Amino acid sequence: MHTLVTTAWLAEHLQDPNLRIIDASYFLQGGVEKAQALYNESHIPGARFFDIEVFADTSKTKPHAFPTAAIFAANAGKLGIGNQHHVVVYDRLGGTCAAARAWFMFRAFGHDRVSLLDGGLDKWSAEHRPLTSDIPTHVIPTFAPTAFSARAVPGRVVGKDAVFVNTRAPAFQVLDARSKGRFEGAAPEPRPGLASGHIPGSRNLPSADLIDAASSTWKDPTALGKSFADAGIDLSKPLVTTCGSGVTACALALGAYIAGKTDAAIYDGSWVEWGTDTTLPVETGA
Repeated sequence: MHTLVTTAWLAEHLQDPNLRIIDASYFLQGGVEKAQALYNESHIPGARFFDIEVFADTSKTKPHAFPTAAIFAANAGKLGIGNQHHVVVYDRLGGTCAAARAWFMFRAFGHDRVSLLDGGLDKWSAEHRPLTSDIPTHVIPTFAPTAFSARAVPGRVVGKDAVFVNTRAPAFQVLDARSKGRFEGAAPEPRPGLASGHIPGSRNLPSADLIDAASSTWKDPTALGKSFADAGIDLSKPLVTTCGSGVTACALALGAYIAGKTDAAIYDGSWVEWGTDTTLPVETGA
């Protein structure tokens, strides 16, 4: 199963009965509500909206906390997704935001038949490919709820305690997807109440750097490998990615996957958890 699919490939397979397309857009400013409104206005035909606040463990205080297998399975089934389906996910930010989060979730729950639309909705729209405001309903056979079986793959998500221990006895590399200014503590956090800076010992690779500026598509494996190496990351060693709230951390995991590392984990709590805990150490600067 290809990690990335092109807009041309998706256009040719829109009528494939085993295909499920999901719009997993999300914005730091505007959140799910803005993404849902834009989806209602226009989306790729047949796409269903993947709400990261619904695919979440709402018993936790963290926004869009990583779900349990049961929560994920129930909501995937409600979208008409079964284990036999090939899922193609996209967003409005080239795939470096919540599309990568959705891709990571499917794989973290044992569903490897998942790809990301390279270039996302922006590339699709720029090529004047079809868009619609029609929202699939349960009366459409391919949208009807179905059964989805999920099993959590060990080691895909790590918690705060493991990351804290790692600051004192390093067992894995930590890579932060936030902007350089936020990572270094020079730029304020967009969420109130958070400290500025980063997890001690972590490195920085802004998620936007995974995309080729000329084509607005993902860099090739060699270029991605160089980006990780330039950030001080050895992809042959254990890697945990982090970000603001656990979303773009998944983009780093996806980039590492394309570059050949298939077992990167995420710290789901990320900075919204670490940066609010005054007992935890914080570093600033490069």
